[in-house]
Amino acid sequence: MKRVGIVLLYAAGGYLCSAAVGYFLVDLLSSNTHDRSVEAAMTSAFVLGPLGAFIAIVVGIIRSRRRAGRGVRR
Repeated sequence: MKRVGIVLLYAAGGYLCSAAVGYFLVDLLSSNTHDRSVEAAMTSAFVLGPLGAFIAIVVGIIRSRRRAGRGVRR
């Protein structure tokens, strides 16, 4: 259960970080002149945020397995 909590924390942090960075990058680099802020918000919320959460989940699973393996000595 502890591993699931750690992975969920990684997912939430990954979503927030990638959505925030993605918003500013899309806002900065977009050539759209009419609704740049809407494009940035939707892209960060529905594309970049979930992508960052998925990557963070994978990292969280790998790190939690390594951490769980440290306590067991044979």
